[in-house]
Amino acid sequence: MAHFAKVVDGIVTQVIVAEQEFIDTLSDSDSWIQTSYNTRGGKHYTPNSNTEDDGVALRKNYAGIGDTYDSVKDAFIPAQPYPSWNLDDQTCLWESPIPYPDDTENSYYWDEPTLSWIKEEQ
Repeated sequence: MAHFAKVVDGIVTQVIVAEQEFIDTLSDSDSWIQTSYNTRGGKHYTPNSNTEDDGVALRKNYAGIGDTYDSVKDAFIPAQPYPSWNLDDQTCLWESPIPYPDDTENSYYWDEPTLSWIKEEQ
């Protein structure tokens, strides 16, 4: 079994688990593009972990409903979280204009009006 994303006008509208043989029987089979649940940022990870492995990364990121499929890059790109964030062409992930704080003891959230990370109150 594999994951497939239905792409309509460049937007992911559905994601299913199916055999390639089933996808091939669909009248709109060319709208279904395989995606990998274990691919993030152009890297393949061991299932249910944050450990990179030797698996084949497929289309930069796992597809989600509402994501964009860029056929030139052959990549799934998540929705832009904030207007100020920029797309990394290598990972096809969005990056904040200021790196996330290097602070393992606190959590932060992005504040778009001030273009800054704000420490969460605990």
